[in-house]
Parts: sequence; C-alpha cells; structure tokens
Amino acid sequence: MKKILFAALVFTLTAFSANAQRYAIIDTKYILDKIPEYKDANKKLEEMADAWQKEIDLLQADLDKMYRQLETERVMLTPELLKKREDEIFNKEKAVRDLQRRRFGFEGDYFRKKQELVKPIQDKVYNAVQRLATERLYDFILDKSEGITVIFADPKLDKSDDVLKILGVKL
Repeated sequence: MKKILFAALVFTLTAFSANAQRYAIIDTKYILDKIPEYKDANKKLEEMADAWQKEIDLLQADLDKMYRQLETERVMLTPELLKKREDEIFNKEKAVRDLQRRRFGFEGDYFRKKQELVKPIQDKVYNAVQRLATERLYDFILDKSEGITVIFADPKLDKSDDVLKILGVKL
C-alpha cells in the first residue's frame, strides 16, 4: 500500500512540475529583419561580397583568356615555351583559388566581416531574449526560424514582438 501511495505521489509531483514549465516561441529571422542595423550590416556585407566576387571574376576571365590563347598557339610553341605558359596558367589558377579561399573560405574575409558586423546585433537579440525569459519566468524559449521544426505554434506563444520592444525597435 505504501508503494502505491508513494508512486501516486511521485506521479502527481511529476505532473505538476511538467505543467509548471513555461515556454515561449520566437522567430529570430523575423526579429533580425525588423532591426535596421541588421539590414545595414547585411547590405554592407553584400556590397563587399559583390566587389570581391567581381575581383575574382576578372582574374578568372584573365585565366580563361590565357588558357584559350595557349590552346590556339600550342602547336607553334616549343616544349620549353609550352611548359613556361602552362606553369604561368597553373600559378594563376592557384592565385585565383587562394584569393577565393581568402575572401569566402572558412574564416575568410567574409566570415570575419560578418562576425564584426552581425554578431553584435545577434548578441543584443540574445540578451533581449534572456531578459524576456528572466522577467517572465520562461523555462524554455524556442526559435522557430531555423534549427528546430515547429509543426504548429499557437500565435499567443510567439514573443518575437516582445523581444523587439525590449530592443527598442518600433513596430
């Protein structure tokens, strides 16, 4: 009898603690899209990326021209001159790949600039979400924009606008 009573008590306490959990849902993509600084940072990143890509495209066009020229002159070149031209093309290809890696590769210029421009804004959003969770006593805050899949969410649970208010963004 005591075991049954103890099991019922544990079950009841577990049920109450499960019901006591409070949670909310936010959409960080929606929040970030409403922040003007984020839009400006993305615009700057896009402009830099476009300029870097144009630089790479110009080098690639030069490389393609060198390759076409080699193909048309191949039969007239001596083996030494052919080897020299092939080496020039190889070195140019390597330079283009290195530039592309330096600009857009992992931890390249684009990655570092994004960290410099966007991360402070993301940190502000994170701090606002933490503040919301602390003030309203939420146990969980789920982000429906990426990462997890939320099949259905009651719109009453979406606190994205509250985060924007904490950040001081006008709706």
